[in-house]
Amino acid sequence: MNRTTLSLIAGAAALAAVTGFAALEGPAEAGTAPARAAAQLPVERTTLVCPAPSDSDIADTSYTSFTPVTNGTGADGKAELSSATQQSDGGADNSASKGKSKGKDKDKDKKKADKPALQPKEPGKPVTGDTSGGDAPALIGTAEGKFAPGWTMQQTTEVAAGAGRGLLGMDCTAPDTEFWFPGASTAAGRSDYVHLTNPDDSAAVVDIQLYGKDGAVKSEVGEGITVGPRSSEPVLLSTLGDTRQEDVTVHVTVRSGRVGAAVQALDEKIGGDWLAAAADPASSLVLPGIPKDATSVRLIAFTAADADTDLKVQLASPTGLITPAGHETVHLKGGMTTGVDLGDLTRGEAGSLVLSQGQAAVPVVAAVRVTRGKGGKQETAFIPASGPIGTRATSADNSAKGSTLSLTAPTATAQVRVTASAGSEGGTAQSKTYTIKAGTTQDIDPPRPSGLKGSYALTVERLSGGPVYGARTLMATEEGVPGFTVQTLPDDRGTVSVPQADEDVSVLQK
Repeated sequence: MNRTTLSLIAGAAALAAVTGFAALEGPAEAGTAPARAAAQLPVERTTLVCPAPSDSDIADTSYTSFTPVTNGTGADGKAELSSATQQSDGGADNSASKGKSKGKDKDKDKKKADKPALQPKEPGKPVTGDTSGGDAPALIGTAEGKFAPGWTMQQTTEVAAGAGRGLLGMDCTAPDTEFWFPGASTAAGRSDYVHLTNPDDSAAVVDIQLYGKDGAVKSEVGEGITVGPRSSEPVLLSTLGDTRQEDVTVHVTVRSGRVGAAVQALDEKIGGDWLAAAADPASSLVLPGIPKDATSVRLIAFTAADADTDLKVQLASPTGLITPAGHETVHLKGGMTTGVDLGDLTRGEAGSLVLSQGQAAVPVVAAVRVTRGKGGKQETAFIPASGPIGTRATSADNSAKGSTLSLTAPTATAQVRVTASAGSEGGTAQSKTYTIKAGTTQDIDPPRPSGLKGSYALTVERLSGGPVYGARTLMATEEGVPGFTVQTLPDDRGTVSVPQADEDVSVLQK
């Protein structure tokens, strides 16, 4: 949203500088000239933010930055990630955030903030970095020129023990002004934080509203939270209400400025992961890439509408759409969060949830919490509803083993091209084309760079057919615990539609 706006403004300014006035179509020419399609041009600037990865002293975090090669970019550009400062007791009294004070030294934070954390060298090749311990800060990154289109950052953290132990991963997010997070919790044994990161040089003011099974959670603590310039603020969700609830939907809105937002969900018994923002509220949703060995799937859904609705639940399996027995529909009450256990939904096969409504449809947001393993060796991850791949989507931080790419074509057969980039330490890019049949989900064995050294990125391009949704799963079993994390693959918004414009020099003669 923000990249699109900036690029359109930049394009209009450039035209105005040349002609003094730019018009899409002059009054005398209306209806006489054939309509011309808008040009798809590469974006020129991209901003991403990564939240602080963990406060565990035994956390190991890796970062992978990647920009796919995009036609039409210039030869210049740069990308850089730097540390944000961690707010603690400076500035506004944000009492909701005081459940996670790390006692950091401000001079230490400033020193970290002054040093670039990661600097990509060239498009088409990943660059990696890593850190250990619990004092790693949030990161703020900007890519310009040839590095901007489709810039992707993956943050992956391994925590061997303690609350939220397992594999936690997320795509660093673009700043925005509104986010929905169905699937969070304030239940006993869960410690969920929403991390707010402000990439700009002026403060942002944010409101956080929780919705539980009985509707909006009354709280004044979540109103008017100030996030200082180029800083990050973790807010403990359980401080925003007086009652503990298993399932809540978090709505983050920004009064002034913009922030990146993500929820870190930490469970004392069954691990944890990052919960990314769900796709915008819609009448139909796709939640792609549920692992085939999932032992439990819990659906959490919410509508802000005043009216109730029934969600039709279908599973896109490798052979087509099926309706899970006993869970044909889920009833949602307006303004209330609903959670439903779907059990071992996939039964050993790849799958994606497809949610739809009848004629009286209302906007809905949804996510699933997925569990793998049994007993004391369980691990969880989250899959929010996702937008389609559109033109292109990218997943960074893949390795020779432990990566699964899942693609879904819910309505019509589609053809996609998957490209494995060069490796971060060596290797040559490889591509392969796949056909995804209508109504199915396919776990594909993606191509790997020849002579791979290090990690690599996967870029998925839709070539033809219906919409395609995707997700990538990373797995790393440690001491018998099946650690995993899932990231969806919405379109990378690497290009922007710029309307054709004509010069109107007659304005200079009046």
